[in-house]
Amino acid sequence: MKAVTVPTSGGPEVLRVTQVADPEPAAGEVRVRVYTAAVQPVDLAIREGFRPPGLVAEPPIVLGNEFAGVVDRLGPGVDAWRVGDEVLGFRMLGCQAELVTVDAAQLVAKPAGMPWEQAGSLSASGQTAHVALDLLGVAAGDTVLVHGASGGVGTVAVQLARALGATVIGTASERNHDYLRELGAIPVAYGEGLVERVRAVAPQGVDAAFDAAGRGALAASVELVADRDRIGTVVDYPEAERLGVRGLRAPRTAERLTELVRLWETGGLRIEIAETLPLERAEQAHRLVGTGHVRGKVVLTA
Repeated sequence: MKAVTVPTSGGPEVLRVTQVADPEPAAGEVRVRVYTAAVQPVDLAIREGFRPPGLVAEPPIVLGNEFAGVVDRLGPGVDAWRVGDEVLGFRMLGCQAELVTVDAAQLVAKPAGMPWEQAGSLSASGQTAHVALDLLGVAAGDTVLVHGASGGVGTVAVQLARALGATVIGTASERNHDYLRELGAIPVAYGEGLVERVRAVAPQGVDAAFDAAGRGALAASVELVADRDRIGTVVDYPEAERLGVRGLRAPRTAERLTELVRLWETGGLRIEIAETLPLERAEQAHRLVGTGHVRGKVVLTA
């Protein structure tokens, strides 16, 4: 099968789309023929040499943490799925390929009306945002600051926070401000003067801050949020430790993904796709995501 691989750490130019052995499902696993798999910032970090806690991976690494496709083969002991089922799911690495094997419990059914591009880009960003808001205790009546609000994670975080009844202030480049207004957020430009701009639109104060962008977001957040336990990041863990705020991590689950799918089905969640590219253009996809200015997600098609 074809797969996006990292033979050695480095910039986007090190990526190779090569033939690797077809995976076979072990007991309790399902093999999926991948139709779409989105590119996450963590893919870029792993390409550069980062390894999430607990992950041991030696080159050549097949990238990708979320996917959608059709069940192709069942491992021993799997009776919850059938060959031909349309699914979306998640696993750490291995998804940006024509085939992926995954624990059967890490799949959910794809709604018939959900476009493949959206199905392949919901799991990682959606669950990251969902976990973050849970851990930060976001609830009705809160004012929440979301850094990187127009990106893949930020877009979902804005919508989930609004669904919970929170007022949302979202940082983004000015070209994305109208988009954030459509999602129900109050947009502000990031960069110098951010603290003053947020205070101007939230004179009542800010109760929680979620950083999905980096670039100094946490330093601004500690000036705006009194309770540091309600400030968290999914991108800048060293700065979180330095400032005494939260580096947000939690396991992804099919139950959480099912909740997000149901929200999409009821019209309560919009998944924005910035670009769809074939596997062979993975380098371009990484360069796009690396700009930090993508609205929504960049998706690869297998």
